[in-house]
Amino acid sequence: MHGLMNKAIEAFVKDTYGVDAWRIIAKSADLEEPTFEAMMLYDVAITPRVIASATQILKVDQTDFLQNLGTYLVSQPSQQSVRRLLRFGGVDFVDFLYSLDDLQDRARLAVADLSLPQLELREHTVNQFSLTVRSDIAGFGHVMIGLLTAMADDYGALVMLEFGGRQANVETVAIALLEASFAVGNSFDLGARA
Repeated sequence: MHGLMNKAIEAFVKDTYGVDAWRIIAKSADLEEPTFEAMMLYDVAITPRVIASATQILKVDQTDFLQNLGTYLVSQPSQQSVRRLLRFGGVDFVDFLYSLDDLQDRARLAVADLSLPQLELREHTVNQFSLTVRSDIAGFGHVMIGLLTAMADDYGALVMLEFGGRQANVETVAIALLEASFAVGNSFDLGARA
C-alpha cells in the first residue's frame, strides 16, 4: 500500500481526534514507526490493521470512520491537493462522476507508483448511477461515499448515496442525482494560487 493512503488515515485521525489518539492507535496496530512516510510503500496488511485499531480505540463504527475519512480528504484545507485532483474531472457533478473511471491514471500523473482502487461508473438512467470499487482492502466503498458526498457539496449538487455491499473484492455504491444545481458550488480555478 502506498504511504500516501496510510498518511491520509494518520492525518485524519490527528486532525479529528488528536495526536495522542494517533499515538495509541499506532501502538495498538504494532507499527514499527508511529508515523507513515508519504512516499514509501507498505505491506497491504497494515492499512486494515490501522483501521481496525482506530475504530476500536476511538469507539466509532468502521463505516462512519471510513465515510468521514472520505469527506475529510475533500473538505479539509490541508488536503486541497486531493480536491484539486478530483475537480479536474469536470465542470459539474455528472462530468466528475464520469471522470472517476480514469482517476487512477490521473493520480499516477502526480505520483507514479500510487495504486488507487479501480473505479467503474455505470449509468442506469439519466440521474441514476452505480460505482463499482475494486480493492483488496474492504471499506473503500465507504470512503467513496464520504468523498462523493463532499464532492457533491463542492459542486452544489444534491445526491443520495447507498452502499450496495461487498462481494469478493468488489464494493458497489448506488448514486441518485436528485438535483444537479441544488446550491451554489464552491469556486474552483484551474491554476493553483501561491
